[in-house]
Amino acid sequence: MNATNPAGPPRVGAGQPGVPDLSHKVRPGESVIKAALVTAAVLSVAITFGILFALIEPVIQFFRNVPLGDFFALEDNPGAQVGAAVFPWIAATLEVTAIALVVAVPLGLGAAMYLSEYASPRARKVLKPTVELLAGVPSVVYGFFALTFVTPTLLNKILNLEVNFTNLLAAGVVLGVMIIPTIASLAEDALTAVPHALRQGSLAMGANKMQTTLRVVLPAAISGVSAAIVLGMSRAIGETMIVALAAGSQKQLTLNVTEGAQTMTGKIAQTLGGEAAVGSDKYYLLFAIGLTLFFITLAINAISITLVRRFRQAY
Repeated sequence: MNATNPAGPPRVGAGQPGVPDLSHKVRPGESVIKAALVTAAVLSVAITFGILFALIEPVIQFFRNVPLGDFFALEDNPGAQVGAAVFPWIAATLEVTAIALVVAVPLGLGAAMYLSEYASPRARKVLKPTVELLAGVPSVVYGFFALTFVTPTLLNKILNLEVNFTNLLAAGVVLGVMIIPTIASLAEDALTAVPHALRQGSLAMGANKMQTTLRVVLPAAISGVSAAIVLGMSRAIGETMIVALAAGSQKQLTLNVTEGAQTMTGKIAQTLGGEAAVGSDKYYLLFAIGLTLFFITLAINAISITLVRRFRQAY
């Protein structure tokens, strides 16, 4: 009785000379490249932990002299020599960041959708580098822009708002302008990466261009768009010069954004200007604020990673 071959595609290499197995072939150049990539990855992780360890020792020294309750307090202890209450600085930082996102997210996503879905190749070639130029403007210039134009002209004269010379609103608006290129550029890359088959399928079902953009392309790129927004948020939280100039140096816990208030980075910049002697409690306070800022940024990035994994779509 003759055996019959099972049905299916022909075997790889059938009817051909034996295919050589190259998986174990020694390639010195590839080994060098792999070692360089591993070194870069390990070095990046080591730098992150190095920054963390550099902050921990001064923070331990700070909490040996300052009670933990004085640091995590809404206002400074009247009897304390160091005004260490951190919540007024955290509140001002979050308020400025929230205003910046209100400005940057709609404008950044709008610019990204236009560049990705509507702009001609020639317009995109001109407009995208122009938008990205905003990222190259020094932050101190943005700070003076907030003081000389946004507060006196935009807020006082055009919008007729009663605001102080330094205020959280102007700082947040200008900070939002600064992070527009970050959100627009990264979101545009995510939108462009969506397969054209999804657009063609939506248009074939009778949807117009706007419906396809908002209901098909944007949801498909939501993981990349979320990452762009979180990256912009992280940059806004860590920005120093704009908030130091435009938000002011008055430490207070307030929800009135027309008033000035000091942010975490503003406090660090002011104190490092010579206000605190090295080794004093005021000096170590800066490291405690920096470590708090580090954990806030870490929490935002962790939330971002969770959201990206939750909404990621594979094509």
